[in-house]
Amino acid sequence: MIVYHIAITAADDYLTRREAHRRDHIGRLQGLRANGILIGGGPSADLKTADLFYRLQQPGQIKFAIEEDPYWTGGVWIRYEPRSFSQFVEPWEMVPVVLDGTRRATIIEGPTAQHDMAQFALIEMRGAGRLAFGGFFEDGNTLAVVNTADGDEAIRWFAETDFWKPDALTARPWLHVL
Repeated sequence: MIVYHIAITAADDYLTRREAHRRDHIGRLQGLRANGILIGGGPSADLKTADLFYRLQQPGQIKFAIEEDPYWTGGVWIRYEPRSFSQFVEPWEMVPVVLDGTRRATIIEGPTAQHDMAQFALIEMRGAGRLAFGGFFEDGNTLAVVNTADGDEAIRWFAETDFWKPDALTARPWLHVL
């Protein structure tokens, strides 16, 4: 299996467009999650982008995962960029669906200072309840979903390990829907 991060760009009129397709979109994602394909997803806090995490058998399945979604066919999403993880720390549990924006999280991105040790640190952060899931890309950069709405706190968690380059880390707010 290959785990992909799919960065989605929403249409400028996202809120208007989504309503007609939202029920079908969420239902489809729940079905993909029940079948072990979707790991998690949700929009950015400003609703201009979304991040989805899929477990696929081959790269050709990306098109199905995105372009058959009601948000894509309905013009709610207008662009996507997939990246495959070279290493990924799976979530311990699938969280319940939260549609009202109250489960706020942070996405951390950036390079490691000590890649081998950073792998262990992600696992430890998951055990401490700080990390929902995340991993590393081939270029050594990290993308991780952390269980705090406070971006500074999230960066501090990574910086405290000394396995990331803290000045190069970025934090962005994310609504962890499913």
